Amino acid sequence: MSLSIVIPILNASRTLPGALAALSGVDGEVLVVDGGSTDASAKMARDWGARVIVAPRGRGPQLRAGAEQARGDWLLFLHADTLLEEGWRKAVTHFCKDPANRTKAATFRFALDDPSRQARRLERMVAWRVRRLGLPYGDQGLLIHRDLYRAVGGYKPLELMEDVDFARRIGRRRVVALPVTARTSAARWRREGWLRRSARNLLCLLLYFARVPPRLIKRVYG
Repeated sequence: MSLSIVIPILNASRTLPGALAALSGVDGEVLVVDGGSTDASAKMARDWGARVIVAPRGRGPQLRAGAEQARGDWLLFLHADTLLEEGWRKAVTHFCKDPANRTKAATFRFALDDPSRQARRLERMVAWRVRRLGLPYGDQGLLIHRDLYRAVGGYKPLELMEDVDFARRIGRRRVVALPVTARTSAARWRREGWLRRSARNLLCLLLYFARVPPRLIKRVYG
């Protein structure tokens, strides 16, 4: 099994060190895709030992560029503010070793770095969305074999909703939830308000299903 971990960044110096620290000792390459950072995040990645490439700004274009240059048979896409918790290597290895999983994709359990009841409520809602709709978001990570990635067309260079677009093409029945947590920063919810941020995210999803162009949805997302 060969693994490539792809992380898109844009001025991620505050969160990237933690995300990379959680990957220490990984048996595979870590590929950081910079969308034009003006802070020290790209240098941090290089100093840590990651391979850094530059791509047009936007998670869709950056993820696509990373997949194109990745060397591994298995691709693991992560956000720069997501920390994989203990046990992720064992879970990933176990998933990848099963030949049947070459036609499936895996995601992690969503969790927020916040002790509030609002955070726990949101985590339950995300778990329901993944279980019933097969729609993990990018902050949960996505593990997929290169052959399946190519077969469904990979990430499109979208300005927003690239994760939902990709998950829909993979299909609900081919998305597996791994028994490991991916803990993500709750800074956006704390800054904007739990109800307002959650409502905005839901509105963006509804607009996407109504076929509103992602460039317009981005104005709502903020």
